[in-house]
Amino acid sequence: MFQKDSGWKAIDGAEKEKIFAFSEGYKTYLNQGKTERLACKVALEMAKAQGFVNLEEKDSLKAGDKVYMVNRDKNLFLAIIGQEAVEQGISFVISHIDCPRIDLKQNPVYGDSGLALFKTHYYGGIKKYQWTAIPLALHGVVMKANGEKVEISLGDEPGDPVLCITDLLPHLATDQMQKKATEIITGEGLNILAGSLPEEGSEKDAEKEALLKLLSEKYDICEEDFLSAELEAVPAFKATDVGFDRSLVGAYGHDDRVCAYTSLMAMFETENPVKTAVCLLTDKEEIGSMGSTGMRSAFFEYAVALLIEKTAGTYNELMLKRTFRNSKCLSSDVSAGVDPTYPEVHDKMNAPFIGRGVVLTKYTGSRGKSGTSDANAEFMGFVRRCFDEGEVFWQSGELGKVDAGGGGTIAQYVANLDMEVVDCGVPLLSMHAPFEIASKLDIYMAYKAYKAFYLQK
Repeated sequence: MFQKDSGWKAIDGAEKEKIFAFSEGYKTYLNQGKTERLACKVALEMAKAQGFVNLEEKDSLKAGDKVYMVNRDKNLFLAIIGQEAVEQGISFVISHIDCPRIDLKQNPVYGDSGLALFKTHYYGGIKKYQWTAIPLALHGVVMKANGEKVEISLGDEPGDPVLCITDLLPHLATDQMQKKATEIITGEGLNILAGSLPEEGSEKDAEKEALLKLLSEKYDICEEDFLSAELEAVPAFKATDVGFDRSLVGAYGHDDRVCAYTSLMAMFETENPVKTAVCLLTDKEEIGSMGSTGMRSAFFEYAVALLIEKTAGTYNELMLKRTFRNSKCLSSDVSAGVDPTYPEVHDKMNAPFIGRGVVLTKYTGSRGKSGTSDANAEFMGFVRRCFDEGEVFWQSGELGKVDAGGGGTIAQYVANLDMEVVDCGVPLLSMHAPFEIASKLDIYMAYKAYKAFYLQK
């Protein structure tokens, strides 16, 4: 009989120490990379420290070479050239580094009732009410009219002030509490409180004027500069251990930086692979993978084309298509772990559990498998053998009951390139909330799984 149990029961003390130590580095990565730009920047610094060099600056490549390529500061493509020709297939592990958040609008600053505020537009699938009455940090870039780029980071350093979105007090929320959860807070109601001091001598919009003056003094930006800015509000709290036993990690951004970090660490410990190994950190997954930095962008194909040209000394479209057809990919994305408080949304016989290892999700989609790639049996069998040989704790799972809802990943876009692909990631509790939960054991097993996959023959 096939039965899975808690992975903690199957490890010894030495393995437990490795698991706990691994999570310390992960928490640091989460704290430093709270936006897709920051996550890409930190990952690039890590890769350079591991000896990766710029792919576009290399004239040719040979087995063992480690190269990187950055796309618009939001994608990171890492490759270790394998012993076989690139055209014989690549081992891809692809995760996304964008997360649900609150973006500032292009004309965000306004004053009302003695307060200065920012208007916002939320990014990705969120429960809007979860983002009220919590401390928020602000990160991003502002491009000035003269072409200068100004980086803004506020709320995460000791002594920094934070921002927040206010909510109604229970005493006056009778009407609000009668609304559906999707309507308790509207999208236009996610306004960020940014200050309250009025500008001296100003009689109209005094609070707005004071805020703009402060921004001018601190960052040398004006109101018009918001038109060419990307500013993201994210939770201001840091990743931390959860539980008396410290077996869990609570943080903003597990989805999907938990897979990004583990695939990075697996890549850094991969030496002389038979097949070329690629770790790709992509963007825009939470809003459909569109855009120049999303998985649907031609950047992915361009980077692979460069690998072919610089290893083979020549390139044509047929070589690229043959490479994809011979390649295998893990779409490294998280799954929804069973929460005993909400058991009704899962079929427990086909659901992932916290602490039982990395999750293989044969298909995602919604209802009748809409929007999924549905990995074939042959590839599922290959991945099973790969994980078993690598002593990886793994489990299978679906994203909830058949008609409970659903979701999608980048797997479908990879599959459209004629590549074998399956979703493989860490199960979470409270996914897409400002504070998500993951098991340290599952985090470590994701790292082991990706490493085993990179070393496949």
